[in-house]
Amino acid sequence: MKLTSQMIKDRAKELGIDDIGIGNIERFDNAPPLMNIRNYFPGVKSVIAVLMRIPRGSYRGIEEGTHWHNYTFYSYNRLNTVIRPRLTYELSRFIEDFGWEATPHYPGVPERNPASEPVAPGKLPPNIIPSIRLIAAGTGVGEIGHSKVFLNKKFGPRLRLGLIFTDAELEPDPILDTGDICSHCGACVRECPGNAIPPVRDLDNRVEIDYGEKKVYYGNVHMGRCTLTHHGMNNEISPFLKKSFPNMGFDVRNSQMTEEEAYRLCYPMATAQWWNIFNDNPNNSVTEYYDYVMKHVGYFAICGARGCIRACMNSLEKSKRIENTFHNQFYHKKSWLLPNQPDNADETLNPFRDKYLDKNYPGVRKNEDFKSSGK
Repeated sequence: MKLTSQMIKDRAKELGIDDIGIGNIERFDNAPPLMNIRNYFPGVKSVIAVLMRIPRGSYRGIEEGTHWHNYTFYSYNRLNTVIRPRLTYELSRFIEDFGWEATPHYPGVPERNPASEPVAPGKLPPNIIPSIRLIAAGTGVGEIGHSKVFLNKKFGPRLRLGLIFTDAELEPDPILDTGDICSHCGACVRECPGNAIPPVRDLDNRVEIDYGEKKVYYGNVHMGRCTLTHHGMNNEISPFLKKSFPNMGFDVRNSQMTEEEAYRLCYPMATAQWWNIFNDNPNNSVTEYYDYVMKHVGYFAICGARGCIRACMNSLEKSKRIENTFHNQFYHKKSWLLPNQPDNADETLNPFRDKYLDKNYPGVRKNEDFKSSGK
């Protein structure tokens, strides 16, 4: 049966998918072997990017500094793993009803591929994982903004993506030029609490992608700093870290830690436990909120994309470069940041013990002198 791009777009709209883009497979001929779609679907002819919006209101709690759960749930993990995949699955079923194979693809991370042995001599090692941003940009559903965050003409940076690969030959959408949506205003650079995004005019710090018919570029983001900030190891943006490590002043803004090193630090710390006898954290978790949200959602997003999404969407809304705008501006006051260095560093060996004793047994520590630098 005949299947057209317009039929797929109409069905996507019926399903509640917010936007899709379609690209021909030749646009991705220059992809590296371990990111090349043809290496796990040799007969692929077309690529479909599926886009679901992030509700602007899901950022409100973090912006006010009063509620974090919604961002992790509705803006990130569950939107990526439950809400959008269900609709991607339904659209894949629609394509296969017409006799064409459809491969729904989960947005994995290519640079974290496990190093595995090939299944046979001459085969590539598993797993082949395309970059979802690069593939989506090649379908014309949006562009990669300066901050590496994907932008769409309807919703700006408020989105999550999925992919479908099919052997149906479909009419492709045009690829957007760099700057069709992103104004390169620098708001993301100024507001990123991890100093992860290079200056807009830093021509030597750009990544260029060649789709054959068109080249695009975006900023070479320092992903170690981004990951440390996103996953709660940045004192400037995490009140939970401040509570657990009130005397720590780790300078994320100038860290040279790689993305993988940042993951290896952040995730074990999120579920770390330490014998706690001072009743400030009954379940012995080192950082109570991180442990809590990981157990509920399986993910923890802390910075709330302060620069790359919140500042970006505000700029794009005000300049009317995107379609989905609102009656009220997102910012009604200056966005908050916490000081990195402690105002008064505690020199005692165990400030948690001391505060517990001072509260419950005033005077019991008389004549103690347990200094972190001395006896």
